[in-house]
Amino acid sequence: MSTAAVASSVTSSKVAINTGAWDAIMQASPIVQLTLVILVALSIFCWAIAFAKYRNFKNLTSANERFTHRFYKASSLESLYEDIDSFKDSSIARVFQAGYLELKKLAERKPEGGQAGLLVSGSDNLERTLRKSMDAELAAMESRLSLLATTGSTGPFIGLFGTVWGIMGSFHKIGATGSASLAVVAPGISEALVATAIGLAAAIPAVALYNHFIAQIKKEEMALNSFSTDFLNIAKRNFFKE
Repeated sequence: MSTAAVASSVTSSKVAINTGAWDAIMQASPIVQLTLVILVALSIFCWAIAFAKYRNFKNLTSANERFTHRFYKASSLESLYEDIDSFKDSSIARVFQAGYLELKKLAERKPEGGQAGLLVSGSDNLERTLRKSMDAELAAMESRLSLLATTGSTGPFIGLFGTVWGIMGSFHKIGATGSASLAVVAPGISEALVATAIGLAAAIPAVALYNHFIAQIKKEEMALNSFSTDFLNIAKRNFFKE
């Protein structure tokens, strides 16, 4: 075998070996590598948020179930309020606490006649307090989910940026070498495809996780609305003047 043939064989073997995803990443341009780092960082943050949210919702659901059962079995609102510290993870318990404190505040008001007692107009104040507390709970549930939505919507485009940059690099090499052989264009095409794959790998789970948690929040919102309505009806029936 001639020396030229041996050299050609060695070169071909080297090109064939360096076509893996890791080799494409290591040989990619700094811009593409930075793009991949951004995508990987976004993906890590998304999974960390998802894990924390999953644990929070699991504790919240369990605590809400225990508090709701206790609420409908309680002999009085006061006795339930005294035991409120046992339900620290419950969003419904916090709404109840806000409503009970407002109810207590209204009970201590004195109307123009000078006698303490609840006023019919006070029910509007109680309703606003319950709504405000519910909004605060829902806002807490939705916190940090914006990163999932952002990653899901922008991940493919960030990956596409890396793809375009990699293909531009391939065309640049073709123009510089005057050759369109596989050895010239393969590195750029490979890093471009890796950027696309990582962009999708970051975006698809982020979208799925975001939709899952939004559905969970809607369920919790329905539970909060149901409890708020029941609490308000109990308060109107037992504490407010007709």
